[in-house]
Amino acid sequence: MAYADRNVSGSRFVAIVIVAIIVAGLGYAFVTGLAYQYIKKKAEELKTFEVEEPPPPPEEVPPPPPPPDSPVPPPPTQIVTPPAQVQVQVPSPPMQTTTTIPPQPPITPPAPPAPVAPPQPPAPPRIAKPLKPRTPPGSWVTNDDYPAAAIRAEQQGTTGFRLSVDASGKVTDCQVTSSSGSSVLDSTACSLLRRRARFTPAEDAGGNKIPAPFSSRFRWELPKN
Repeated sequence: MAYADRNVSGSRFVAIVIVAIIVAGLGYAFVTGLAYQYIKKKAEELKTFEVEEPPPPPEEVPPPPPPPDSPVPPPPTQIVTPPAQVQVQVPSPPMQTTTTIPPQPPITPPAPPAPVAPPQPPAPPRIAKPLKPRTPPGSWVTNDDYPAAAIRAEQQGTTGFRLSVDASGKVTDCQVTSSSGSSVLDSTACSLLRRRARFTPAEDAGGNKIPAPFSSRFRWELPKN
């Protein structure tokens, strides 16, 4: 019985050792495989890395030889250009516009009302008895009264006249109704009639003395030598 147990223990020990060897082999293989992959990768990186060579140093260019001695050029002549005259356009003064207001038309005042016609004078009283000359009418103006100027001018003709006689029979006015053709003869006739003509005044129907007109003519004839 003891022998059997001893055999079993020995077999178990051998199995353990074998397992340990296998595990150790697997671990070694795993570790060495990873290391191999890492080394391989780094080797590839080293292969693809390009080392740039430093550029060659620049060639030293010898300095140019000094220029030969040359005469010093004279200083440049300064050309003075007068400044250009800029014509500034002066704006024309603004036009002054004057608004002319047309004069207002004169205001025509309204026409004054027409004057009231004076009342018509009363109609002259009806003459019942006409006036009568107190002296012969032929004696009022004669050829002896011929104006000297009219004789020299050989003027003659007939002067028609109208006398206004008042209620006392006196001549108050003389009007030439037809001219003789000579103003001298006409004016002389009226002047003499005012002084010489006398009348008996006219009367109305009641026997009252009233003014009345008197009309007639006188013929001027040049005196015969």
